[in-house]
Amino acid sequence: MHVWDPTHYLSYADERTRPFVELLARVPDPTGRPVASVVDLGCGPGHLTALLARRWPEARLHGVDASAEMIAAARDRVGEPGEGATYEVADLRDWLAAPPAGEEADVLVSNATLQWLPDPLSLLPRMVARVAPGGTLAIGVPANFDEPSHVLRRELAAEEPFAAHTREVASPWSPGAADYLEALTGLGCEVDAWETTYLHVLEGPDAVFEWISGTGARPTLQALPAGLREEFADELRRRLRAAYPPRGGRVVLPFRRAFVVARVPA
Repeated sequence: MHVWDPTHYLSYADERTRPFVELLARVPDPTGRPVASVVDLGCGPGHLTALLARRWPEARLHGVDASAEMIAAARDRVGEPGEGATYEVADLRDWLAAPPAGEEADVLVSNATLQWLPDPLSLLPRMVARVAPGGTLAIGVPANFDEPSHVLRRELAAEEPFAAHTREVASPWSPGAADYLEALTGLGCEVDAWETTYLHVLEGPDAVFEWISGTGARPTLQALPAGLREEFADELRRRLRAAYPPRGGRVVLPFRRAFVVARVPA
């Protein structure tokens, strides 16, 4: 099991936050009642849960994440909106499979999380079941897995001597927005789905490597023993520099993301 680093993850906090803000802007309030309960599945270090608290300051907020390190960081956020949120360490699949501990959520959010699960579409019926009638399920996931930042990592990890250590390592992947649209429409939801490609302008040496080493490449790097890990990182940096040549000390990282906002039938 890889260990997440909240500080490294937040190195590009502005770029990682913008898609969530745009997803949240499309989430409607339930008709005829206030939002009482909001659940953040895959809440990470809690910086986005704070945005949920700003949107619905009177709601009960609950964050779930499989990483104890991320949950510890979320609980340490003091003096910010959402300070009163509750958090738990749990695999999203286990949380969905367990009997509900309380009322259904008026808003259930999952951002940049489902790509780590092998069959995210199979979870949608249980996610919809956890949303109150007339409430909303909001999902945002990366959809850039054919970009060099992912392809080069996968190709290098499949080469020896690295492959012996990385064969069983988690590798992110997700269906596109159209797949989520079809699945959630089939569950009776009113669905708004779209995709956006962001052009992130990153500064600093090996900026793309720094970006992916805090997210998609982290499990691969952690699976390698000392020595081999540094060899892998050096070679991946070299390949990424060729794929994303710097211009004036900056590189442009295209990043496509898929979004879906599903209104559950009242």
